[in-house]
Amino acid sequence: MIYRFRVILDNDTEDDVFRDLEIRHTDTLEDLHNIITQSFGFDGAEMASFYRSDDEWNQGEEFSLFDLSDGQDDVSLMNETTLDSILNEEQTKLIYVYDFFNMWTFFVELAEIVEASEGVDYPNLMFVHGQIPEQAPEKSFEADDAFNDFNDFDDDLDYDDYESLDFDENWN
Repeated sequence: MIYRFRVILDNDTEDDVFRDLEIRHTDTLEDLHNIITQSFGFDGAEMASFYRSDDEWNQGEEFSLFDLSDGQDDVSLMNETTLDSILNEEQTKLIYVYDFFNMWTFFVELAEIVEASEGVDYPNLMFVHGQIPEQAPEKSFEADDAFNDFNDFDDDLDYDDYESLDFDENWN
């Protein structure tokens, strides 16, 4: 079986930038990483991760290119994870982040599962739309309302006036 993906650059520009790719369902996330980097013109030398995603594009379990945990944590690696082990007709979305300094972020969606075509080499770049910008789009991370409400909390305490605070500063 062949998985067909649309890989969309997460950017706030007027122009859409995406690639349509085909890859075998038994290939690994590392294979998908390689065709994504090549199709967008990256050299592939930077750190990258895939994340499971739900229908609202919320980031889930990470699949890393390298194990940087020093044995401290269990790490799911791209080269050990086949596409068909994490993607199917119900679970179709991944988030892909390339180059953690620049945070190139892509939405990866399994669009179709088809039979392999004779004479086609896989992975296969099917369609290119738009040019990737010279710099990664800026990300704006905004706190939710609960955090903003917490920061607006006013307790009328003067933390520099130790005499008015009710504690024993020599408690230990």
